[in-house]
Amino acid sequence: MNRTTLSLIAGAGALAAVTAFAALAGPSASGAAAPTAAAHLPVERTSLLCPAPSVSDIADTSYTSFTPVTQGAASDGKARLQPAAEESVDGTGGTQQGKGKGKDGKKTTAEPVLTPKAPGTPATGDTSGADAPALIGTADGKFAPGWTVQETTEIAAGTGRGLQGVTCTPADTEFWFPGASTADSRTDYLHLTNPDDSAAVVDVELYGKNGAIKSPLGENLTVKPHTSEPILLSTLTDERQDDVTVHVSVRSGRVGATVQALDGKTGGDWLAASADPAGSLVLPGIPKDATDVRLIAFTPGDADADLTIRLASPSGLITPAGNETLHVKSGMTTAADLGPVTRGEAGSLVLTPTDQSVPVVAALQVLRGKGANQEMAFIPATAPVGTRATSADNSAKGTTLALTAPTGTARVKVTASAGSDGGTAVSKTYTIGSGTTQDIEAPVPSGQGGTYALTVEPLTGAPVYAARTLTATESGIPGFTVQTLPNDRGLVAVPKTDEDLSILQK
Repeated sequence: MNRTTLSLIAGAGALAAVTAFAALAGPSASGAAAPTAAAHLPVERTSLLCPAPSVSDIADTSYTSFTPVTQGAASDGKARLQPAAEESVDGTGGTQQGKGKGKDGKKTTAEPVLTPKAPGTPATGDTSGADAPALIGTADGKFAPGWTVQETTEIAAGTGRGLQGVTCTPADTEFWFPGASTADSRTDYLHLTNPDDSAAVVDVELYGKNGAIKSPLGENLTVKPHTSEPILLSTLTDERQDDVTVHVSVRSGRVGATVQALDGKTGGDWLAASADPAGSLVLPGIPKDATDVRLIAFTPGDADADLTIRLASPSGLITPAGNETLHVKSGMTTAADLGPVTRGEAGSLVLTPTDQSVPVVAALQVLRGKGANQEMAFIPATAPVGTRATSADNSAKGTTLALTAPTGTARVKVTASAGSDGGTAVSKTYTIGSGTTQDIEAPVPSGQGGTYALTVEPLTGAPVYAARTLTATESGIPGFTVQTLPNDRGLVAVPKTDEDLSILQK
């Protein structure tokens, strides 16, 4: 290729770049109108990852899939959940869960755990025992915008007994988990799932009360394509600490990551990743009958963080007596026992900087019940609802929806979908006062049968945070699990561009 040809190609590339810039950068000197604001259009493809639910032989797990009706979505499409292969402990790879060889030696595929129905109607499925695999889910077309899958497990006895719940999450490249533990009383697993066709390389770092914990076994971990690997955190280090922050960073590829925390005395639950490090955080939906609340925080930066702790109650923001502030040293996990901070009322924790804003991640470990009948769950800091958020697997008696508006009064529309076994969707509108948390009496679909979804849509500009609590008491143990409701990523901003060649006339 000669220099003239190369010059022509370079010139054409520059022209395209200038044209694109002119279309996005605003009005030209000739007076051309500015481009219109970006349109928010339904996403066309979504992927979700569900961790393997339990190692208990007496575990009963239910899955609920739901896609809210979205204006402008495609008229066709499909959603599916496929079993992931389970990585063996020695890293050599395991068998494909849900697949095997028939008598003729050909590979066979197990029936899917559920078959998603049309948008607006939940689909359910269930499994039992310790062999249920992790699931890799994809949805496209009309099923993609706002697709959510809930995994809920009941375990009658043993380590981790109680109710465990997790919202299946998209893959990403970085995760923070304040609230994990390597203590002798805890059995915490980090579940890593790779949905892609190429291997992912991951580093797992642990931080305790004195800073980074030496854990060379967490470096340069390979997660093979379409596999899921549970990693027992206590095998990564000899140090035993009650409160540990886990940092997952992906060198190549992407993974889904969730921590399963199991305890012999206080049951167990899933610890979802905290929202990205930020100067101010909201941890919504503390159950009103919580008997003990523990705040765990970590700052990954070079500066210490000083936080003001406030509780958004039904009457407004209050400061917990004796826990007005929290000092978080750089690179060290800090915990504070808040006790029964809600005192019989709905509540959400609001953390703000006392002076300089320093990025922080945080989570709450919450206990209900007393003595031998305690059960635990976790509430990570979360992002606001934004345009819309959805919670699947709800029932009229066992569901509590908490909404908080920490900085301004908000109007919120909540829609209960049709039930998985029939019924008609119902919507209600609520006003959440500035600085308050309300456990609302959420709508229930008329003629409801089975489980249903709740969709939350703010109608005003003030940020709204939400969390859903499921409860199921068995043998006197108040089993519960809490899932936060960040934006469902059902819509994506697509800027409108137009050619503006007049810029070349200058």
